This record gives sequence, structure tokens and C-alpha cells, in this order.
Amino acid sequence: MTRLATALLAACVMAASPAAAQTASRVIRQIDQRCARCHTNANADRASDVAGARPLAALRDLSADALFESITTGPMRVHAEGLTDDVTRAMAEFLSGRKLGMTGAADARQMSNRCSTSPPIGSLSTAPAWNGWGPDATNARFQQAAAGMTAGDVPRLSLTWAFGFPGAASVYGQPTIAAGRVFVGVDTGYVYSLDAATGCVYWSFQADAGVRNAVTVGAVSGPRPAHAAYFGDVRGNVYAVNAATGEPLWKIVADAHPLAAITGAPALHEGRLYVPVSSREEGPGGSQYYPCCTFRGSIVALDANTGRQLWKAYPIPNAPARTKKNSVGTQLWAPAGAAVWHTPTIDPARRALYVATGDAYTLPAPKTTDAVMALDMDTGTALWSVQDTENDAWLVGCLGQERLENCPADLGPDFDFGAPPILHTLPGGRRLLLAGQKSGEVFAHDPDRQGALAWKTSLVEKVGAAEILFGGAADQQSAYFGLSNGVLAAVDPATGAQRWSVPLSQGQRRGLTAALTAIPGVVFSGGQDGLLRAVDSGTGRVVWQFNMLQDFKTVNGVPARGGGMGGPGPTVAGGMLLAGSGYVGLGNGTPGNVLLAFTAGGEQAAARPDWQRTAAIAGSSDTQAVVQMDGRMAAALERTEKASLDQIKAGTKAAAGPLTWARIWEFGDSALMLALRPRAVGKPFWGSRVFELRNGVWMMAESYQTTIQDF
Repeated sequence: MTRLATALLAACVMAASPAAAQTASRVIRQIDQRCARCHTNANADRASDVAGARPLAALRDLSADALFESITTGPMRVHAEGLTDDVTRAMAEFLSGRKLGMTGAADARQMSNRCSTSPPIGSLSTAPAWNGWGPDATNARFQQAAAGMTAGDVPRLSLTWAFGFPGAASVYGQPTIAAGRVFVGVDTGYVYSLDAATGCVYWSFQADAGVRNAVTVGAVSGPRPAHAAYFGDVRGNVYAVNAATGEPLWKIVADAHPLAAITGAPALHEGRLYVPVSSREEGPGGSQYYPCCTFRGSIVALDANTGRQLWKAYPIPNAPARTKKNSVGTQLWAPAGAAVWHTPTIDPARRALYVATGDAYTLPAPKTTDAVMALDMDTGTALWSVQDTENDAWLVGCLGQERLENCPADLGPDFDFGAPPILHTLPGGRRLLLAGQKSGEVFAHDPDRQGALAWKTSLVEKVGAAEILFGGAADQQSAYFGLSNGVLAAVDPATGAQRWSVPLSQGQRRGLTAALTAIPGVVFSGGQDGLLRAVDSGTGRVVWQFNMLQDFKTVNGVPARGGGMGGPGPTVAGGMLLAGSGYVGLGNGTPGNVLLAFTAGGEQAAARPDWQRTAAIAGSSDTQAVVQMDGRMAAALERTEKASLDQIKAGTKAAAGPLTWARIWEFGDSALMLALRPRAVGKPFWGSRVFELRNGVWMMAESYQTTIQDF
């Protein structure tokens, strides 16, 4: 073992519980408490307890495997006695920024479904797209004509292909659809480019750390014009790679702070890339060995062709300064906080960017924390800022009964903004910025009146009882927000009046914290319970759902299992719905490593019967025919669990009462239709139900009423 490895983790590692090691913020704090006495942080102004121990930030130069070996089987194992495998793995992976065993293991070149050709990318406008965090710069996450599907198509969605990510636990990079390709990043640090139609893989690129944002694709000018894929990682790096080949074009460090992270997608406009910068300093901030706190959120404007920084704007304008030293001699700093977790909202008419900021880490909390603010897109100059929650200084490590010295004396409620404000235009032309907050409230600010508050509404009985986290959606009629208590709600964007509220998810993992997605008539929501749902945008009624908590046969042959969704949302373009399944970032989710692609009909598209539909009541039982059915027939037709074809047929043949089965049409091996008629002679209407084979399970797809001559 080299001298470097021997000095890796000096005698400062103590026991921790596996549960506490499952989220990044908790892992950060454990490492700081147990390692920082020897592996000191920058700005701590204190000497290491062990001579020769490298600074904590320098450990990131080592691989996760080398760190794990040092603290489990190497010289440092004596100092890690009592630690579980879960904890040591989490520590090694966080310090390195990569997953264990990922050196080349997840490279696309090792996969069995390489695309046979890799054509150049032409104009981005020739194919339907969901490019970046949303399909347009308003961050409304509302896809209209480019969706390629209608509300009537949604109940027929079925799985077309699945792609597995080797070694991943969180698919926290939202899938982008552009130029007939899919671009997506995961927690292993790999970014992949796939064919949207088949899921074959074009290329992969490994970043220095996990990629927790959507990829943005845009044209690059210069001697060799091309298209670039832009993204950031959780170490604060920003990348541009050739979108056709994955070859690197440039890489820059958006913020040199050791805990800086890029969690929001870069926004591309007029050749400039606007990059939001957040951090994970809230995790270790409460530890007495951490120099709390020195991070300030920012927006960085880059030349999209070269990566050259054009300007950098901090919501907190004053740089952190020394305040005092705590009882162990660690230097403390202020002000800090105002992380920008999300992609900026762009307003070309006013040449402005809009962001909603995070909380403060230190007191006094600056007025630009927990605020909605506007920046000049050409200079970064602050145009206005309106604070929605005052005095919110908060750190993860300050929640226990024992209040540590670094903790704010008056701990705030942690009501920051994790999602971008939605720029919404009302009938008549008035514009509002709609911002959902972790308090469970929604705020509407007027961008044309210096951010004046137009209204605010609470979607919870008690402020703070549930959170709005990573993004709502809005169409012309309503704005929609999911909450951490499993409720999905719609509000009137003009007044904030609540239109409906539906408890979609219940149980321990009930949160609807992932961003929502809307098409005309439908809102899509992925839950931490592992269910992907579509609801009627007018009522909140579920019209389709898919259970992702299962194993999948993948097109690239990688063993894969679905999990929860907690951060990025589903995306829709060109008749395809994409969802990254697997999210553990909030500690209440379920890991997973698969990207799922759905289309209306999917593999069953060729088996669709051709008949005239006069009324469709998808997944319901409110037609006259179905209401009157009884016995085993009704049970078979209403069944939404596992059912065999024989069971369905047997149920219909055994039917009694006022209805009887008339005919069964089978369409290939994957779809059938049951035609029903009243026993009374001369009745003009037949009832029918369509079943489809979805992932090995016969599921009721739709119900119809049709006239006798249609058959």
C-alpha cells in the first residue's frame, strides 16, 4: 500500500448506521464528523490532528474502489471497525463522486445493443423534442403538438423498450428527447445517447461524478459546426460533448467550492448557456469541525461554443467573511446559502432570467434567500428580488435535540425553492411567475411589476405539513403541483383558487416529489411508491398507471429493476413517454436502474382492431352494459391484476343475468375484444371491452359502446 493510501483516512472514522448513510447530505455530515479532525476542510483555519493526512477535498482524486479498500481491508480498517458495508460504500462513493466498480463497467462499448450506424445530427427542429428541463423556456413542462399523443391515447400506453444502467441506483438525470435520440445521465456519472425508437445505444460519456440534471442539446458554431450535449455533475463541473459521438468538446468548473453541485439543467439561449449552481453544504454545516459556511448559490453564463465564462451572478452579493471561531478552533463564516437547484426560466421579451433561491445557511438570512428574483440575461445584474420566507437559516445537522455551535440560533423551517418558477401567460396577456415552495404553498409573482406578489395559496392544512419539491406543470387552464404527502393538486393560475386535490399515493413511500409533466388533457406524475400515473387534468382521476417496481428485460441485456421517482419527471415527445425509474436522494425512495419507454400500443400496436368508437370510458365501469353485469363475468372484466386469457374467457362464458357474451375477437397473441349484448331481443347497443397483454399480464384497456352494425 502506498503512503498516500496509508494516510487516506486517519484515525477519525467512527460507527454510523446504514440508514444514515443513504442520503448525500447525511453521508457528507458523517464524513465531516468522523474524518475532518485529520483530513481538514479548506477555510477551517485549524491544523490536522494527524501529520501528513491529506485535505478532505484531495481524497476525491482517488477512485471509490481505492477508498473502499483502504477503509475495509487496508491499513485504515482498524479505524473503521463497527461500520457496516452500506456505510463504508456510501462514504467511498461520496468522496470519490462515483459508484464502486464503475471503471469502464458501464461503458456503451461493452453493451450488446450498439446501434449499427451513428448518423450525424441535423436540424433539431425536424423531429419532436423535449430538450432540457422542459419543452420550452417557460418551465411549464407542458408539451402540446410535439407530444405526438392525445389524452385518448394515454390509456393505451404500454412498454416499448427498457434500457438498464449498470451499477446505478438513481436515474436522477431527466431523459432528453432530441433529433430522434434520447440523452440521459445517472448517478454513476455516465451519460448515454440512445435511439429513441429502439433503445439501441450510440455512445456513453463518463463525467467526474453523478449527473443529476437534464441534458440540453444545441448547435455549436465554428470551423466544424456540430451539435453539443450540455450537462453538469454533482461536483460543479459543466461539460459539452459532441451530441452525435460523445466526444468531449470542453469542460469547465462552474464553482470551485468543494461541495458545489449542478442539479439543474443548463438553459441554452442565443448561444449562451445559463448554469445554476447549488451545493450540499447544508449536510456538514452543523459539525463543529466544518468551517460553516462558505458556499453561495449562483448563475453562471457561459459561451456555449467554448465554455468561456461571460458573467457570474450571486443571489447573495456579499462574499462570506470570518465571523468567529467555535470551541474546537474551527473558523466560522457568513453569509452563505441561496443555492439555485433548478434550471433558470428565460424571458426573452424582458431579456431576463428568473430563479427561485434556496434557504440561508447562516444568520442573518439575506433577503435574497427563499426568494424569487430576476437577472439581466446579458450582464447578470439583479433586476428585482422578492422574498417569500424570511429568516430561514437551516442546516441538516441541526435537527436533533442537541444544538451544535455551528447551528443558527434560530433555526429556520427549510422552506426553500427546489423548482423553477413557471412563466405563465393568462388570457388577456397578464403574466405571472408561479413558484411552488417546500412550505406546501404556491406563490404568484408579477414579472412585469418588479415581482409584486399577485397571490399565494396553501395546498396543505398547515404550512410545512408537506412539501412541493422539484417542479409543477401548467397548461392553459390550470397549474399542477405534487406534494410529499402523495397529494396532487390543481390551482387556477389567475387566482390561486384550488380546483381539485387528489390523494394519489399512500403508505410510507407516498411522495409525489418528482416534477410533473402535462399534455393537453393529461398530467403525468411519477411517485416514490414506484407508480407512474396519468390523471385527467380536469378532475385528477387516474386514467392510466404503470407499476415500475419490477424486473425488466432490457434491450441492452443489463439486469434492471424499476424503483421510485423523486426528482426528475417523465418526458413526452413524438408519441413517446420516457421515465427514469430509480431515486433514493430523499431517503424515502426506492433504488432502480432502468429507463422505460412507452408508446400508445407499444409492442401491441399491430394488433389493434379497427372499429368505430362512439364513446370511450377508459378503465371505468359507468356504461349501462357494465353496470348491469354480474357474476364471474363482471369480476373478469373489471380485473386489473394478473389474469390469464383462459380465465377471462371462462368468466364471460359463465356469465348470468341480463347480459351475455356474444363474440371474442383475438388479435394476434396480445389483444382481444369481448362483445356483449343484452339478452332482450332487439336492443340496439352492444357493450365491449378490450384487453391487452402488458408485460405478461392481461389488463383491461378500454370500454366502448358501439352500434350493432359496427360489427
